[in-house]
Amino acid sequence: MSEVKDEIRLRGLKENNLKNVALNIPKEQITLFTGLSGSGKSSVVFDTLAAESRRQMTLNYPLYIRNRMPKYERPQADLMQNLSPSVVVEQRSVGGNSRSTVGTYMDISPLIRLLFSRIGEPAVGKATDFSSQSSFGSCPECGGFGRVIAPDPDKLLDYNKSLRGYAVQFKPLSPAGWQGWWMVTGGLFDPDKPIKDYSEDTFNLLVYGPPEGERVFAPFHTKHGSQDHEWDGLLPRFRRLYINRDVSKLAQISQDDVLAMSSHSLCPTCQGSGLNPEVLKCRINGFNIAEYNQLELTELKTELAKINDPLGESIAQQIIPQVKQLIDMGLGYLSLSRQMGTLSGGEAQRVKIARHLGSSLNNITYIFDEPSAGLHPDEVAMLIQMLQSLKAQHNTVIVIEHDLSVIKEADVIIEMGPGAGSAGGEVVFQGALEGLENSRAATSLNHELSINKQPRAINDYFTLENVNHHNLKQINISIPKNVLVSVCGVSGSGKSSLMLEAFPETHPETIMVSQSSIGISDRSTLATYMGIMDDIRAMFAKATGQPAGLFSFNSSGACPVCKGKGVTTPDVAFADPVTIACEACGGTRYSEEALSYRYGGKNIVEMLELTIDEAMNYFETPKLTKRVNTLKDVGLGYLTLGQTTRSLSGGEVQRLKLASHLKKEGQVYLLDEPSLGLHMDDNAQLLEVFQNLVNKGNSVVIIEHNLDFIAASDWVIELGPEGGKKGGHLIFEGTPEEMLHAETPTAKWLKDEAQDH
Repeated sequence: MSEVKDEIRLRGLKENNLKNVALNIPKEQITLFTGLSGSGKSSVVFDTLAAESRRQMTLNYPLYIRNRMPKYERPQADLMQNLSPSVVVEQRSVGGNSRSTVGTYMDISPLIRLLFSRIGEPAVGKATDFSSQSSFGSCPECGGFGRVIAPDPDKLLDYNKSLRGYAVQFKPLSPAGWQGWWMVTGGLFDPDKPIKDYSEDTFNLLVYGPPEGERVFAPFHTKHGSQDHEWDGLLPRFRRLYINRDVSKLAQISQDDVLAMSSHSLCPTCQGSGLNPEVLKCRINGFNIAEYNQLELTELKTELAKINDPLGESIAQQIIPQVKQLIDMGLGYLSLSRQMGTLSGGEAQRVKIARHLGSSLNNITYIFDEPSAGLHPDEVAMLIQMLQSLKAQHNTVIVIEHDLSVIKEADVIIEMGPGAGSAGGEVVFQGALEGLENSRAATSLNHELSINKQPRAINDYFTLENVNHHNLKQINISIPKNVLVSVCGVSGSGKSSLMLEAFPETHPETIMVSQSSIGISDRSTLATYMGIMDDIRAMFAKATGQPAGLFSFNSSGACPVCKGKGVTTPDVAFADPVTIACEACGGTRYSEEALSYRYGGKNIVEMLELTIDEAMNYFETPKLTKRVNTLKDVGLGYLTLGQTTRSLSGGEVQRLKLASHLKKEGQVYLLDEPSLGLHMDDNAQLLEVFQNLVNKGNSVVIIEHNLDFIAASDWVIELGPEGGKKGGHLIFEGTPEEMLHAETPTAKWLKDEAQDH
């Protein structure tokens, strides 16, 4: 009897746009999914395979534990066999909470604290005492934050406005709140005079409060009459209510809102570590814990290897492999104290990967969502090595990827397609690399790199002088206007510091399209995100004489049974959750009354089912036509108006963000790695969008690793030569053709790709 090959068997997959897909995925191999953005890759890999693996894993736990775990619904599929436990490394950004650092994310910080509590001199106490969040360990001056926060009157107040005209920029203290209204009506200040016209005494009373030892009262009018309240000044009030209190307990105000109105400087007592001076006296080989956390990882590894105390050595041996993992991923220039929110997309992606690689388990399915995203070609080589080592440890590796160098390393390639959205959802190709060329797949291995040999003329520049943010070494740079500029360099070389921090400070008019995720919920659709839903409702209201709210499933038009959700989730106690299309509205989310009215022969649901391309024939107002056109311009014409943002792929989200900003001409557009999550065919489309933007008189600057974009630019700037302390230098400025004669990390790859053809 012939031996049955061990493989994952999937039959009848129907999640999202999948059209009854059948697949066999071999185990202990690298299987790579590719295809256009929105072709169904994520629907197979995440929404079916990973979801079912996680669902079945939770079934192994007792019910009372399962009740506290995330619940997974069974994916829409006829058969899912031979799955193994899966580890998913997604592209979603990691938490940017101000206390989340590389050390806490990698679970190294607790071990460092333990190390200091056991062998540090002079001894301090328990491991928790070395935390800036413990009562003993936190700095008395800054409460463990590491920075001293003070309200900034220049941020709190717009001096050109009056109190009634919202001079106070902080919402809870503006006329919208009772305190702001009291300032307007209390009689102490002229509510209609611009703040800049106040006398010095009145200004000081408003901002700083009465002089020391004095008290001032003003009436506060309520419906029960008026009562006197003490006025203490805008800054003292802000400090008392919003800085010296736990903001998380206040409704509708975030820590970011408070920080936006404040200036923050390094705490002089703890030098930014957030730790009590007593804790900082404790040292290991001359370093205190704050200095330990600030060492570059390569230096930290050396220090840990020096520890020879038997107890300390056993703790250090647990830390070294994780530190080494980060160094092997090319992140040796980071430190444990580096905040996760400040990492570039490529850096965060690799920290996530490193976190999962410390495991010695095998026969696991590792699932990676575009692991090359945000990586320089130099770093992609390291990534490939890591994927190969996972496979060598008898694991199954499944990768969603567009990068050709990664595609060439796969054992099995599966291309989804042939198109995107409703035109996708089928397996176009499955097999080894050799078969790809003769298939109907969109992915081609003979990709030509086209070097721009006729760059646009440069007549004007944006200048930046003596820039020293983070690791930048006093950079002076002229960035050409009204052309397409690419800024490149290895991860950590200073691209984000230069372009996402220093550049907008000098040029605040810049329209930035970052990598941050968009708000995704089941009620957020393409039409709501683009701000045209109100116009569509108004269009229906005008034609039918009904209130606009009737055409919203978040308002009076909602189906009364499912309350506008389109689905019902019956309570099935301990069983897996079940989502059922609402029987009353058939999943449309609207009430019968809302669906009875028509515009242009279509009811509201039929209108939202139109693709962007089709919708063009139904809209008459210039605003609507223009906004819908921008979606078409970025290649999203195949999506429907009512498609939820939750169902979009990474590449689609990136283009949707860009479309929402394409409003005016004569602008400066700055995009952070716009090629993330895009197939080569999608890249060509996006590049065309950029070239058209420049042709219309805009300046377009992109931070990018993708060689197609760099080669097509008019001007290229490279930072480096490495990351961290060894980065921050300007190592190239010129045209793509001039770059072919340079000796930089990016030039090397540009030359290689150009010579291959």
